[in-house]
Amino acid sequence: MAALLGLGTAGCAFITPQATTKIVEAANGVNGKVGTVDIRNATLISDDGENASLLVTFSNSARESRALTLQYEADGTKSEMTIPVAGNGNTSFGADAESQVVLRGIDAKAGSLFPIYFQYGDAEGKQLLVPILTTEFEEYTGLAPTPLPTVTPTPVPSTTPMPADGEATPTPEATPAP
Repeated sequence: MAALLGLGTAGCAFITPQATTKIVEAANGVNGKVGTVDIRNATLISDDGENASLLVTFSNSARESRALTLQYEADGTKSEMTIPVAGNGNTSFGADAESQVVLRGIDAKAGSLFPIYFQYGDAEGKQLLVPILTTEFEEYTGLAPTPLPTVTPTPVPSTTPMPADGEATPTPEATPAP
């Protein structure tokens, strides 16, 4: 009787899906592969919803470096940028201000997914839907792109005398041709 009871309870897990067969990414970003370059944990960080910093690590298994092209939509048109990926190792971007890859003029609403197409040379490209997060998450504090400086025009003093109230406006005189 005990053998039947033991077999009956052990058999319950026989048809249950095993949790260890399911791959679960433990990071916030997404992964992909283009040729010899693995794209790891790609995430966009944006606080203003228009500009975003790409946090990503590229792992290149080839000896040769790669010029990886990122294609995306910005300000209603297709945009692209090319970034270098070193050979035989990892190249990371976005961990500090010096290594930021900034996508400007995009629709970067927090919580949404933003399509970026990665490609180099003749390798088949890969589009990833990259999650957009904000610096409200402690681990991303300081990683959003810094805003571009706003240029304020400085008034230039006019050399033309301005007429006083009630005076006629002077008209330029024609210069005779030589």
